[in-house]
Amino acid sequence: MAKNIKVMLTTEGTYPHHSGGVSTWCDALIKNLDKVDYTVYSIVMNPFVAQTFELPSDTKLISVPLWGTEEPFEHLKTPFSQVYRSKSNTTDNVVKEEFIPIFKELIEEIVSDDKKPIRLGNLLLELYKYFRKYDYKDTFKSENTWNVFSDIIISRANDKRNMLGQPSVFSMIQSLGWLYRFLSILYTPVPKVDVTHSAAAAFCGIPCVLAKLLYNTPYLLTEHGVYIREQYLSLSKRGYDSYLNTFFIRMVKSVVKLNYAFADQISPVCSYNTRWETKFGVLPGKIKVLYNGVSKDYFYPREIEKQDKNLRVVAVARVDPVKDLISMIKAAKMITEKMQNVTFHVYGSVTVPEYYEECLEFVKQSGLEGVFVFEGNTNDTPTAYASADVIALSSITEAFPYSVVEAMMMGKPVVATDVGGISEALGDIGFLVTPGKPEELAKAVLELLENKSLREYFGVKGRERALELFDIDSAVANYYNSYVELRDAAQPVNLEVEKLNRQKLLAERGYALLDIGQWQQGIAQLRAAIKEYSDSLAVPVLIAKISEAYDSMGDSMSAENERMKANLLADMAMGTRIA
Repeated sequence: MAKNIKVMLTTEGTYPHHSGGVSTWCDALIKNLDKVDYTVYSIVMNPFVAQTFELPSDTKLISVPLWGTEEPFEHLKTPFSQVYRSKSNTTDNVVKEEFIPIFKELIEEIVSDDKKPIRLGNLLLELYKYFRKYDYKDTFKSENTWNVFSDIIISRANDKRNMLGQPSVFSMIQSLGWLYRFLSILYTPVPKVDVTHSAAAAFCGIPCVLAKLLYNTPYLLTEHGVYIREQYLSLSKRGYDSYLNTFFIRMVKSVVKLNYAFADQISPVCSYNTRWETKFGVLPGKIKVLYNGVSKDYFYPREIEKQDKNLRVVAVARVDPVKDLISMIKAAKMITEKMQNVTFHVYGSVTVPEYYEECLEFVKQSGLEGVFVFEGNTNDTPTAYASADVIALSSITEAFPYSVVEAMMMGKPVVATDVGGISEALGDIGFLVTPGKPEELAKAVLELLENKSLREYFGVKGRERALELFDIDSAVANYYNSYVELRDAAQPVNLEVEKLNRQKLLAERGYALLDIGQWQQGIAQLRAAIKEYSDSLAVPVLIAKISEAYDSMGDSMSAENERMKANLLADMAMGTRIA
């Protein structure tokens, strides 16, 4: 009997703690693929977030909170003796010699606009290994860490070619705080599985990158929305200064490129997303579009009894600025000026309370109280769709929204903004309008409300299209096939090559430190390189370099000892080759 495939599915701010399209997709995979044993690695804002989705009994859950903890090990079942040992071992000297060289390169990589994702991946791996032995909080709170960070930031800020922006002390503290929180992921052990699968090209992809470097685990990346684009859109609303804006987006860009570089297969949920991926250097051969799917047995056409004779326009969308519900309210006002027997209903949770209050006030100002209604979240979306005569979506950004595919599977006509992959979902079975143009939205909705036969035509054809392209069975089968292909194509790790690569990285760091007169730190890195692969032919050269460093420091006795070791090893290597 064949064993199940073991998959680590990583998420960020979604499944299983929050509802939404990504969580619906995750739940569909886990509940429908009985030949896969899942471990869900969920990055959450804080440890107090309630779990929305119930996981199958055989599904493991690793929840990693970024905020709301004093220590990054609080979510782990770490024995006290291990915590005590790691804290005791984290001395100033350890931080200075083992952490700071890696940290300096990490900060340089993050603040640079020229990204080197392979280098970043190896740096994160080294930090991951460091935190297996030493304490995370004590390392980051070290005075050495702050001094190095602030020196690099100020130096880059004063370099006009870098365009980093001038930081205040508060801004520097906040940006280091971001790193402290986001990189706490590195403190959580990465399980060994057959395939890793990230739900976004975001920080939740870091465990997948680590698994690839540690165990050569194949990595599948799914992109629902385009993470980098979403961060650009949200950044303008955060009120950061120029430095924080630049630091944040360069940090995100580093992580996005990291995911793209290490993923073996990148599967956007629509072809629209591929233009961003190719723009960021992803080769077309890596990309395989896999559409979302919904259950035809759960979402099917049905009749329900209405409480009134009104026509109903329904939106299934969270209350969030990206859904642009203000435009929908404006369109509703235009429609009600021409048609009286129509009401508008929004089903979805409130994710941005301030925006919800703005919408309520706009409804009141428009005289639409009782006509435009926020129904809140619902656990029975089929009934919400079934109550509609028209489904509307007014988003300014989307990937491949479930609300459109679900409405089609329910046999309901759709009017939606032409953003993301919506046109791929609808084809010519519905109306597409320009985002931010409520007059276009009103005209299209009104046309459907006034024409029952057109509504029925779009409903029937939409159901046919959804059955052909977006059935859940086909969708999850595509992911299972990808898991199998990736697992079977994985090559065993060449340990010798891996050790040589790590030795080279450590040696390059040591040479760089010696070049700027950081003798002790440089020597420490060269010794680490020797320890990494003590049998390599590079060892005598590295020892000779250590000898030169001691000469430069004026320590002739240590220099001579290192020279003798280098010569002895070189003679032994020569004898081995002759023999």
